[in-house]
Amino acid sequence: MNSIQNIKSRRSIRKFKPEPIGTEVIKEIVEAARFAPSWKNSQTVSYTAVYDREKIKNMAKNGMCGFAHNTEICLGAPLLIIVTTKDKRSGYERDGSFSTSKGTHWQSFDAGAAAQTFCLLAHEYGLGTVIMGIYDEDVIRSVAEIPEGMSVSAIIAIGVPDEAPGAPRRKPAKELLRII
Repeated sequence: MNSIQNIKSRRSIRKFKPEPIGTEVIKEIVEAARFAPSWKNSQTVSYTAVYDREKIKNMAKNGMCGFAHNTEICLGAPLLIIVTTKDKRSGYERDGSFSTSKGTHWQSFDAGAAAQTFCLLAHEYGLGTVIMGIYDEDVIRSVAEIPEGMSVSAIIAIGVPDEAPGAPRRKPAKELLRII
């Protein structure tokens, strides 16, 4: 599929078939996702693939801030991807000062670009994904053994889709574009 078809047909998938996802496929996706843009090519985003069912159950039951919908998604996913970013690098100069008025927010921008790139690549492989942002970072960090100096930026549930949701309503391009 071409890029436009991929972007227009990718959906957030919240129900998955119980089929396992091989590590080789995830390695191939990350191999390509590493080309997502980042602040000054800092490449601060990394991915932790959580296959361990007990860890997934622990994160689902204790790490979703009581948000039942995310708990269900995690329990139904064969795999979770924890998107992490290196702290105090994206948006910063080497001396620790900010390079941008966005301060610490640039780290999230890089993580978002990387997460979307990962999800588009997964879609290319026939896999479904949903990016989740409601979670208890301390619980996720502990269960997934995220190293110090890294922040959890998002959790992506991934698997073979067991649903085919339609496209949500989108604003027309004329409402989104200003030409000056």
